[in-house]
Amino acid sequence: MDHEKDNEKDTGKGKDKDTSSNPTEHHDQQQRQRRSTWSLVGMAIGMFGFAFALVPLYDVFCDITGINGKTADTPTTSSARVDTSREVTVEFVAYITPGVRWTFEPEVRTLVVHPGQTHTVNYQAHNLGTQATIGQAVPSVSPGLGAQYFNKIECFCFNHQPLGAGENAALPLVFYVDPDLPADIHTLTLAYTLFHAKPATLAQTQ
Repeated sequence: MDHEKDNEKDTGKGKDKDTSSNPTEHHDQQQRQRRSTWSLVGMAIGMFGFAFALVPLYDVFCDITGINGKTADTPTTSSARVDTSREVTVEFVAYITPGVRWTFEPEVRTLVVHPGQTHTVNYQAHNLGTQATIGQAVPSVSPGLGAQYFNKIECFCFNHQPLGAGENAALPLVFYVDPDLPADIHTLTLAYTLFHAKPATLAQTQ
């Protein structure tokens, strides 16, 4: 019995020793948690900054490679001729980059057109956030070879699009497909990707 009591005492002492070491372990754990928290904050800031850089990076990539169907960033005039003997299907797509709290979609998904004929399609945008934000839509056309034959007379993509909290807007696109589009291209897909944009005053100071 005495031997068992001694064992219990020894065990109790061991527990006391373990308990006395807990403050140090707790301190180390807090430090690890702080490091993890700051790491996550740094990643969030980095991702936020990268989102602003996506548009210029996209433009540079397209300029260098000549692919991905980048279209002209300036308006053109109406076509002088219309090819009524031919029909081309134009598909409209919209993408939103992570972190942009908008809805953004075309009013129509497909349109069958005669090359050279002018058409208007609206994209509907809605700011779901509680603050005013500015969007920038970047267009691309596939197949890439068809991009140079997709002509925009008017496009919301030529300018930044500010929307107040909860605000809606109809964003017009006026376009035509060039009659010289290669005969083996029967379908063009126009895709807009929506990014966050910096206010002009902020961009000028950087």
